[in-house]
Amino acid sequence: MPEGDTVWQTARRLHSALAGKVLTRSDLRVARLATADLTGRAVLDVTPRGKHLLTRVEGGLTLHSHLRMDGSWKVYENGRRWSGGPGHQIRAILGNTDHTAVGYRLPVLELLRTTDEHRAVGHLGPDLLGPDWDPERALANLLQDPARPLGEVLLDQRNLAGIGNVYKSELCFLLGVTPWLPVGELPAERAAQLPALARKLLETNRDRPIRSTTGRRGQDLFVYGRAPRPCLRCHTSVRVADQGDGSRERPTYWCPACQPGPAPAASPTRRSRTN
Repeated sequence: MPEGDTVWQTARRLHSALAGKVLTRSDLRVARLATADLTGRAVLDVTPRGKHLLTRVEGGLTLHSHLRMDGSWKVYENGRRWSGGPGHQIRAILGNTDHTAVGYRLPVLELLRTTDEHRAVGHLGPDLLGPDWDPERALANLLQDPARPLGEVLLDQRNLAGIGNVYKSELCFLLGVTPWLPVGELPAERAAQLPALARKLLETNRDRPIRSTTGRRGQDLFVYGRAPRPCLRCHTSVRVADQGDGSRERPTYWCPACQPGPAPAASPTRRSRTN
């Protein structure tokens, strides 16, 4: 599932393959960009911003993309077979004399003036992996609506940028509270730890091929995706229930023993989902 660390890795791969080189192929397969052609322009850089990607090219243009749940960018050496999915799922192709970057299932793809990037990412809070990281501002953002459930607050990219559903569940476990706890009821000492803990998890994983919050090989996550298996800490069955984030319900995992607090009724044997 693409979250801030995954997007950071994607940006690094794209930047390595494209930056400083002139595009010899440009194919943007969304209706509003059907006539857009970036061929002949050099890619200046590829920058992650939370869970967004900004590919800047000569002429003051930025190709903005967002992976959401299922999107991906794949980079191939020219001559290699593409393997990211069927052709009808391709939304973007950017190529030079050495590499081709192919965007699959991209739900967001738009071409902006670089000076207008704020239209796409200006609403975001401090980026956990970005140069604008500001833990004090992030904490103030998180606590501004005390009655809102912690899990919803963490997923709101206006508070801090980069956390998705996996890190939401894992952070709540590490803080020892349920994702449904009103954020204003989070003990002050744990609230103070939250921004640094979130940043540490993403920084630790941005260079790893397999995301881990536990440090245990083969047992990479404490609760996410583990229902109804035993909690790694206390062996109670991990539970799963849906929690909203303002746009959709998302499967949320927690240990009822290690994470006291409010929670919906949920069977520990409910089928686990990982999307």
